Amino acid sequence: MTESPIRHVPTVPFDPFIPRYSAFGGFYEPFEYTGWVDESISWKETCYIGDWSPMTKMRLSGPDAIRFFSDHTINSYAKFDIGQAKHAVFCNHNGKIMGEGILMRISEDVLHFTSGFAVPWAMYRLQAGDYDVVAEDVTEQYTIQQVQGPESLALLEEATGEDLRDIRFMRFRTVTIDGMKVELLRQGMAGEVGYELHGVWDEGAAVYERIWQLGQKRGIRRLGGRTKMVNHIEACFPTPTVDFVPAWFDEGLDDFRAWVQDKSYRPIEFFRNHSGSVATPDASALFRTPVELGWGKSVNFDHAFLGDEALRGEVADPKRIIRTLVWDNDDVLDIVASLFDKDEVPFKPFEWPRSFLGNVVADQVLVDGRQVGSTTSRCYSYFFREMISLAVLDVEHAEPGTRVEVVWGDPGSRQRRVGATVAPAPYKEDRRRVDVAAL
Repeated sequence: MTESPIRHVPTVPFDPFIPRYSAFGGFYEPFEYTGWVDESISWKETCYIGDWSPMTKMRLSGPDAIRFFSDHTINSYAKFDIGQAKHAVFCNHNGKIMGEGILMRISEDVLHFTSGFAVPWAMYRLQAGDYDVVAEDVTEQYTIQQVQGPESLALLEEATGEDLRDIRFMRFRTVTIDGMKVELLRQGMAGEVGYELHGVWDEGAAVYERIWQLGQKRGIRRLGGRTKMVNHIEACFPTPTVDFVPAWFDEGLDDFRAWVQDKSYRPIEFFRNHSGSVATPDASALFRTPVELGWGKSVNFDHAFLGDEALRGEVADPKRIIRTLVWDNDDVLDIVASLFDKDEVPFKPFEWPRSFLGNVVADQVLVDGRQVGSTTSRCYSYFFREMISLAVLDVEHAEPGTRVEVVWGDPGSRQRRVGATVAPAPYKEDRRRVDVAAL
């Protein structure tokens, strides 16, 4: 293997023929392998392998580990088996999301939590509370690699030499690939049958390479940074710093912000970068609740948790809900065509297939000239041959088929209203929970 000349993510084999890279979690990952069109088709037709290892991870050990999460997340822990995972969501006192991630119960008193923005908040709340636990940042001890798509099950059964059909959705167990142990979690970030492999950091590249080689006959693709967020739109997985700003900047959190800034490798203001036609200088209009992002079913009041009182009324009577918007082709093409107009300033250009992490591009959604919501993650889906986006809309204007307009362009620049149609979210058929025993 050729030595990398950059701080390449070490859990992915270095490929000297890749010319472009993008930053992710303090490392650089390949921007593209075979092109974003080819890569974005993989999880519908064959499968991909992608790496999320730089995401922040923490491990809680001790008798109060579950009590801590029960006190701080919307989820119920009345039933939480060893070998089970949950999508854990942290809120602040106003019911606004501070962060979210995947919580795995490793043993009786050991939990493994993968997130981005929830880990600093969890660490802060732990040191301010009274919990009999040991918390450890294990970011560079464990890998996260995804194998997703119709061929993923057969490929991983070959790689492990095991029948994996007993692993239910959001369950995991230990498997071995070439003598290397990984926790195999069935989830499905592509909206298809899919798995995450949580292994040892120093063995990540070897596990990746083994799966990549075995997958050749099945049409596997490697997922680059340019493409890996497309499935978040098609399958509706709202993401912090893309679809919402973590409510770190809400009122009453000065001590937390000072604490996290002291430990952060970049200015805390980075985490509320935003642009688009939604006017919100302090980003507060881009804070979200679990109900607004479609996670209302996970809010369980069988326990007291931070933010529960703020959420009770909203769960009982939601005011806004997440949907997909399908943009009108003619209006999209007019924006692209403006780049060739020599007589006027062009409209704000599109990033293809979508914008990247680290900037919430939020645009107004109008009905009869009145704002009824906002839309984010504008994305060209090659699979659907459409421009689509996620949108948080007032309930009365969220019925699929409703016609709306999107205001495209930043304040002070040339703007254009784009016609769009409300559609369900997820937009792509959700196949995460299919009966794999029948495949």
